[in-house]
Amino acid sequence: MTSYLDRLFGLSGRTAVVTGGSSGIGREIALALGRSGARVVLVARREAPMAEVVAELRGHGAQAGAISADLSVRGAVKAASSAIIDGYGYPDILVNSAAVNLRPPMSSLTEDVWDLTLEANLTAPFLLGQAFAPAMAERGWGRIINVVSQQAFRAYGNSGAYGAAKAGLVGLTRSQAEAWSRHGVCCNAIAPGVVHTPLTEEVFSDPTKVSAHAARSMIGRNGLPADFAGCAVFLAGDAGQAVTGQTLFVDGGYSAT
Repeated sequence: MTSYLDRLFGLSGRTAVVTGGSSGIGREIALALGRSGARVVLVARREAPMAEVVAELRGHGAQAGAISADLSVRGAVKAASSAIIDGYGYPDILVNSAAVNLRPPMSSLTEDVWDLTLEANLTAPFLLGQAFAPAMAERGWGRIINVVSQQAFRAYGNSGAYGAAKAGLVGLTRSQAEAWSRHGVCCNAIAPGVVHTPLTEEVFSDPTKVSAHAARSMIGRNGLPADFAGCAVFLAGDAGQAVTGQTLFVDGGYSAT
């Protein structure tokens, strides 16, 4: 039984890069991939939270490292890509979970906020994919997992630049799948529901909004970062070898109501 499950879901010998792996959904995905056998490289801005996740991964027997980078700056993204390749080799798995979530009313949305949001939420995943996916294709195996949003599909809560960027990331996922799936590189997106993370503190500070979102969910609660561990392992391993170009909604039925 164990060897069969290892063949489906085990990630031994794989290297996974997880952006935004210092907190929230990215952290839980990083821990899940590491506990499934992958060597994990975290990319985020803050060094201290990354160090805590690295220590937790190592406590589970996983190999782990971290690179500090501001993914809203193109030069920093390219420098991080080079540092990953130099220090760890070309990765087998790329998870784009890092994001900024600035959502002022549309009438107050400035060009600066627009540019920052698009750079961090869409351009950085594009650049990282360009840096790593061709090598994955040459080896005949790879995985890209992009964390998107409900705002990619429906507008609420001042979707603004955030919704536009996440919708673009859904489109990028399909473009990546078209380009590389025939070479063994499966590219998919994960769409959370309303999940309590550092990015959603403003929403969760309002009990009325929290209750309303939970009531809309079919499972009767809002999302938790831990909800994303299993689906990430599935998409990252051989079990997902025929799944590509898709968006997997991990939202407790939120999007179906």
